[in-house]
Amino acid sequence: MPEAPDDPIAYSALQPGTPVQTSDGSQFATVQRVLVDELVSVFDGIVVLSATGTRFVDADQVHSIHTSHVRTTLSAEQAANLPPPDGSTLVEIKPARSVGDRLGRLFGRRRR
Repeated sequence: MPEAPDDPIAYSALQPGTPVQTSDGSQFATVQRVLVDELVSVFDGIVVLSATGTRFVDADQVHSIHTSHVRTTLSAEQAANLPPPDGSTLVEIKPARSVGDRLGRLFGRRRR
C-alpha cells in the first residue's frame, strides 16, 4: 500500500527538501540534512535551510516526521532564533542503498 502524505516515517527515510513546520503548522524551513550519532545509533536532529540561513533543530524539538513534512514543537519566535549547526562530530545519515550495502556486508552478503 503506498504511503499517504501524512504517514509517519522514520528519521532515516526523511528526504532533503522536506518542509519543516512550527508547532502551529507554518512552514519555516526545509530539511537539508538528517543527523545521527553513529556511535550509539540515535537520531540527533536535522539541519534545515531557513530564510535566515542554515539552522539546527535538535531531536527533542522534532514532534513528528511525515512523508510530506516535519512538525516541530517550536513557536515561530523559537524557530526564528534557532542556532546554526555547530560542526560537531555527528554525521549525515547514509542513503538507504548505502545502509543496505553495509547490512549486506555485515550479514555476509557481498556484491559480485
